[in-house]
Amino acid sequence: MDDEHPNVLTIGQLAHRTGLSVRTLRFWSDEGAVPPVARVELVRTLRELGLGLDDVCHVLSGRTTVAEVADAHVTALDAQIRSLKVSRAVLSTVAKRGSTAEETALMNRLARLSAAERKQIIDEFKEEVFGGLDDPGLRDRMRAFSIELPDDPTPDQVDAWIELAELARDPALRARLRTWMELNTPLPGQGRPPGASIWWARQIVQTVAEVRKRGIAPEGPAAAEVLSVLFGDADRAAVLRSLEAGIEAGAEHYRRLVARVRGQNSSPDATEELNWLAQALRAADQT
Repeated sequence: MDDEHPNVLTIGQLAHRTGLSVRTLRFWSDEGAVPPVARVELVRTLRELGLGLDDVCHVLSGRTTVAEVADAHVTALDAQIRSLKVSRAVLSTVAKRGSTAEETALMNRLARLSAAERKQIIDEFKEEVFGGLDDPGLRDRMRAFSIELPDDPTPDQVDAWIELAELARDPALRARLRTWMELNTPLPGQGRPPGASIWWARQIVQTVAEVRKRGIAPEGPAAAEVLSVLFGDADRAAVLRSLEAGIEAGAEHYRRLVARVRGQNSSPDATEELNWLAQALRAADQT
């Protein structure tokens, strides 16, 4: 302070009070961001919140309000946060898989596709796997089934989307899934194929899970009794064909990936139960 202006702080005293450097205060002053010095705390607050000097000057000059600037900044921050979440998810997946540079680049592109580009990938996938099936109800349900990454996805949703998009773009996988769907689609005038109940009725998986907990091996009379309860006099060979096609296509993994992308709680992974059932059916066929 000086004798003529006892209430005015020197720039050094102001730096001490605010914890800012003299150099920073001089820079702000030169940019017109500190008129008068008494408003330095507002400038410091706005800068700490990430606002640029132009925005700060607009607030101080009255050309805009703090609320208006804050609203625009929140929108920008939301976009940055979404981008950071995607980056984190991609890097996490890269670290987990031990990906190469080429794989990393592909995953990053898949993760940052626009909503329209993601929809195109899924629509093409669904048309190739489910299109033209003789069951109109099933075909229409599959076409209407949404597999979309939300605007504000979690890292797990991004991770699941990357893997699902990679699978959806794989012609060999689409062919296997198509074969599996055809084996489980009723022919005109006929009932549901005998193996379809494995995939559409979770009671079968739950029954096998209970059997496995009791330590029953897939080979032997106890397993044969389980098969009789589950399938009766159905064509066991047809059941096995449907089951093996689904296992080869990774249908259970696909189901769980879709649930993760949609942010839903899916039923437990039934891969072990499906493999047990396939072994039991093969063993019964050899007796």
